This record gives sequence, C-alpha cells and structure tokens, in this order.
Amino acid sequence: MREVFFIKTNKNIWLSYEKVLKSNSLYSPDYLSDMYIKIMNDLAFAKTYYPKSKTTLYLNSLAAKTYQKIYKTKRIEQNKLKHFFLNSVPLTVYQYKKTLWFTVIIFLMFVGIGVLSTYYDEDFTRHILGNTYVNTTISNIENDDAMGIYKSGGSLYSFLLITGNNLYVGLQFFLYGLTAGLGTLLFLLENSIMLGTFQFLFIKERSFLDSFKGIWLHGAMEITAMVIEAFAGFIIASSILFPKTFSRINSLKKGFKDAFIVFVATIPFTVFAGFIEGFITRYAKEMPDFLNYLIIFGSFSVIVFYFFIFPKKVYNKSLI
Repeated sequence: MREVFFIKTNKNIWLSYEKVLKSNSLYSPDYLSDMYIKIMNDLAFAKTYYPKSKTTLYLNSLAAKTYQKIYKTKRIEQNKLKHFFLNSVPLTVYQYKKTLWFTVIIFLMFVGIGVLSTYYDEDFTRHILGNTYVNTTISNIENDDAMGIYKSGGSLYSFLLITGNNLYVGLQFFLYGLTAGLGTLLFLLENSIMLGTFQFLFIKERSFLDSFKGIWLHGAMEITAMVIEAFAGFIIASSILFPKTFSRINSLKKGFKDAFIVFVATIPFTVFAGFIEGFITRYAKEMPDFLNYLIIFGSFSVIVFYFFIFPKKVYNKSLI
C-alpha cells in the first residue's frame, strides 16, 4: 500500500484519536484499549513499510500519548451499568453507524419482498405462516377479534415463553455474524418476509388498524430490537470481511466485543416487548385508543432515539 493512500485511509481516525487525547471527557478503559490496539497496528504497519517516514514518528507519538492516557485515566466513578448504557453502547453504535443503516435498508427491502409476494400470490401467506395460523387468524377477524390469538395461555407463561424465544432469536442474529454475515442475512430475510406477509394478511382482510393496535404494541420494540440484533451480527461480519489495518484475528476480536455490547443493549427492550405481549397485547381491543397509541409511538420513540439519535449526541459531547 502506498503511504499516501495509507494516510488518506486512516487520517480521520487518527485525528479523532487526537481529539480524544486532548479531551478531558471520561472514556471507558475498553474504548481507550481498542484505540491503542488500532494505533499499534497502524504503527506496526508503518514501521514495516515506511520505517523512516514522518508517519511512523507521528504514530509512535500517538501511541505513547494513548498509553499514558490509559494509565492516567481515573477509575470510572459512574455506576458501571449506567456508564455502559449511556456511554459504551452509544459510542459503539456510532462507530458502526454505516453498518446500522445498511441493516435498516436491508430489513425494509426484505419486508417489502414479503408484502409484494403476498400481494401477487394468494398461497404465499399460507406457505410462510402455515394453514392453521392463517385459518385461525381469519376466523378471529371474522369474529371481530383480530388479536384473539394473543389471548391464549396465561399472561406470565406467555411472557416467559415469548421473552425466552425472542432472546434466543436475538442471540442467533448475533452469532450468525460469525459466518461472515451470511447466516445473519438469511435469518433476517426469513424473519422480515414473515413480518411483511403477516402484516399484509391483515391488510388483505381489511383489518389493518386492529392489527396495528395489537401487533405493534409489543412489535414496536420487538421488531426494532430484532433489527439491532441483526446489526450486531453484521458488525462481526464486517470485522471478518474488512479488517482494515488490523490483523484479521484482532479485527474479529474487536468486532465480536463491539457486537456483544450492542446485543446486550437490546436485552432490556426484548424483555419489555415480551412483557407487553404477555400482559397487555391481549387487551388491545378493550384499551382506549390514546393509551394504545401512546405505548406504540412511545416505544418507537425510545428505541429510535437511543440507537439512532443519542449515539451522535454522545459522540459530539465526547469531543468537547
């Protein structure tokens, strides 16, 4: 690699590290450690190919300053859990913001495939959801109880079963990233098509509003958490496919750790979605509309703010 291209590729990252070193803001030891590893990898590369270059001298100085900051940084005085959710998670998400938007776009495309396939093929819904489920749902709609399927079983049992299943699904999205993203991509395809098919079934049966007030009570957090879990899988995949100046094994270690941070951050949302589905969705029909919409749009607002808006705020604040 030519030195000019090497500098151009990494210049913005190095400049951001300089801002971190000049800042008095509190950074987690993990973040500084990752930063140090990245600099040391770049320094090793520069020493190998440009041993007498000013770039090598610059990176050597940057590495020394980073080392000093790591060992001079005071212990984090914040509650560790609070620091994790208010600093570590948003900074990690912001670091992979392009991967996040890639996941969102792919998810929407796959849902669209489910909708279009259902629209043009009447048998597609039954193929995806099964005859029993479709027949039961249509029967419930005809009996003016579109969300009747959510009333089966006890609330606590439903909550535990649903939450356990959703956590397992999220773990699969995360770990499938180890297949260089292929497993995560195919699993996202399967679940997204199912979602598009399921939702369009209610549209075809002219029961969209009833389904919206029922499905999205819990779906607002459940589905968006699913997208974030897929995002975690793609973080691992990108670390395997695009190691940049890291060795592939160091890139995978860093990617896996960052992805795990994102995955853990989805757990509270998944549990809360399971609670809503187990205890509240069964009463969707009887609930006042304003309360229903408050829960739906409130849930959307919280998770969208936390994963799509808050990370940039935390990042900008860290540069002050």
